[in-house]
Amino acid sequence: MADGYSLSDVGRLLGLSRSVIYGLIDAGFVAPTRGRRREYRFTFHDLVLLRAAQGLTQAKIPRTRILRSLRRLRAQLPEEVPLTGLRIEAVGDAVVVSEGEQQWQPDSGQYVLQFQVASPQGRLSFMSATDTPDAASADTWFERAISLEASSADDACEAYRRALALDDRLCDAYVNLGRLLHERRRLSDAEAVYRDGIARCGRDATLLFNLGVLQEDLDRAHDAADSYRAALASAPDLADAHFNLARLCEAHGSPQEAVRHWSAFRKLTTRR
Repeated sequence: MADGYSLSDVGRLLGLSRSVIYGLIDAGFVAPTRGRRREYRFTFHDLVLLRAAQGLTQAKIPRTRILRSLRRLRAQLPEEVPLTGLRIEAVGDAVVVSEGEQQWQPDSGQYVLQFQVASPQGRLSFMSATDTPDAASADTWFERAISLEASSADDACEAYRRALALDDRLCDAYVNLGRLLHERRRLSDAEAVYRDGIARCGRDATLLFNLGVLQEDLDRAHDAADSYRAALASAPDLADAHFNLARLCEAHGSPQEAVRHWSAFRKLTTRR
């Protein structure tokens, strides 16, 4: 994304609560920037490190080791995420990064030999790490789409569509696909994706919020306001929806409603 990921985006993509994300920030695992309204903005690398920090913490790796490993990993991450993707995990008491079929340790930079052994029909054979039984799963296509966003939006869109063909209730795929189409000014396609996602996944706050942003770009302010209200009915703490709705209400003659949403926005963004 050109301006990064919001706190809500991170929660949706990684399945983490706001309190967990704040805790990982406070622990020093990531240092997100601040947007124009002082809200947190995360890069794709921040997402990689947040996911890794959460998993390594759950694996009981000492906090000091996680911090050291992730700081070195941040410096070593390429500008564009490789097409093979990255996996960060605990192996014993070490932090190991998998890139395609190669594994390496951020602390030392040393590569780790990786292979699996199988015995089909009594014969010994070796399998590549990429020969996994779920290689064509919806989750696999979704993860591949995320890794492709930085290098090829068209390929990322196709991967999201493949994920949805396998699981038409994968809400985050609708969110990301709609966002990519919106960014590429394919507005009618993006609206169709958001509406399809809402029809299949229910009144998801992120889908409704993104639909509202799209409707504003289409000069449909009243429709956008309705979408923001629906988003807030599902997620009352969605600060960006309060901000956008307050702005629309102020511009279209609903001052009392505007005041309520300005107040809610300020409370949500000054908690910390």
